[in-house]
Amino acid sequence: MPAPNPKKNNPERRIVFHVDMDSFFASVEVREKPELKGQPVIVGSDPREGSGRGVVSTCSYEARKYGIHSAMPISQAYRLCPHAVFLPVNMNLYAEVSAAVMELLRGFSEKFQQVSIDEAYLIPGPEVRNFEEAALYALRIKDEVQRQQRITCSVGVGSNKLVSKIASGFQKPDGLTVVRPEDVREFLFPLPVSKVPGVGERTAETLKEMGINRIEELANCNIQLLSERFGKIGLRLKQLANGLDFEEVIEKESIKSISRHGTFAEDTNDPVKISGSLDLLIESVHSSLLKHSFLFKTITLTVRFEDFSTYTRSKTLPIWTSDIFVIKRTAIQLLAEFIGRRKFRLVGVGVTKLRIRDEKQTLITDF
Repeated sequence: MPAPNPKKNNPERRIVFHVDMDSFFASVEVREKPELKGQPVIVGSDPREGSGRGVVSTCSYEARKYGIHSAMPISQAYRLCPHAVFLPVNMNLYAEVSAAVMELLRGFSEKFQQVSIDEAYLIPGPEVRNFEEAALYALRIKDEVQRQQRITCSVGVGSNKLVSKIASGFQKPDGLTVVRPEDVREFLFPLPVSKVPGVGERTAETLKEMGINRIEELANCNIQLLSERFGKIGLRLKQLANGLDFEEVIEKESIKSISRHGTFAEDTNDPVKISGSLDLLIESVHSSLLKHSFLFKTITLTVRFEDFSTYTRSKTLPIWTSDIFVIKRTAIQLLAEFIGRRKFRLVGVGVTKLRIRDEKQTLITDF
């Protein structure tokens, strides 16, 4: 009998994480403007003192206390909380932070699937053998997101994507909910049917007409009755209500960059401390390069000063390489422009223009 492969994710021990950034756009804005902490912050179109025609993209949890939520007309949000801080959408900034967060999460993953700009599923490696270890692993993820990006995330841990998705929203913000296989029904059954992914307002209203309001009622509903009302989706709804989900965690997009950022505990202009931090970040980037068998051609340095002003500098090489010394030498050259000017708050380094290294070096594929 062949020996079992420890890297294969055994369905009996399948552990799936869902990581969801808390109020992502608003959290990034508060990170960039610390004076906004604790205030109701709304990211979206211009409210124009109540006559704006756009919608809320996202809002802080302080703003949600006023009944404000994403997709709400911005004019209504203004009426509910006219003293809120209204900010325009800065998608370039959010995309930059998202890329850094997703790259961080990939480092914790054996399998990884980004599903939106602020959420992803991941399956950890064989070092996470049970749900007790998964809880500690989730805390490490949360700590790293907070330490590197200074924003919070909520993590759900379950035996499949459905359970982990619902669990991640259970104790927001900055939550961690672990649902063991034997506790799935106890966790799901008291919840409203609207918590089931894919059950929107119209489906929830139809279920309500059928006398189904909680997940337990949906789980116990006659399958024939569900099929008559919803067709093939009826079986899927009953499976989900019973905590059954066989969808795999699958990487959908190719990696286009690898980057790491580190925020100093205290702002500093000490060149030894700055270059030392940069070295650690470069080693992490290089480790990810080797893990994915990538070559790179462009190196980018990011610095953020004590006043939160942020600058990037890049250099493109004439050839593709994976040499860590090339990254270090180039990054130090780019860093020299900024040393001695002001105190650093953050430093980061990344590589782009990636190519997969072919085993025989006969074919190289662009990304």
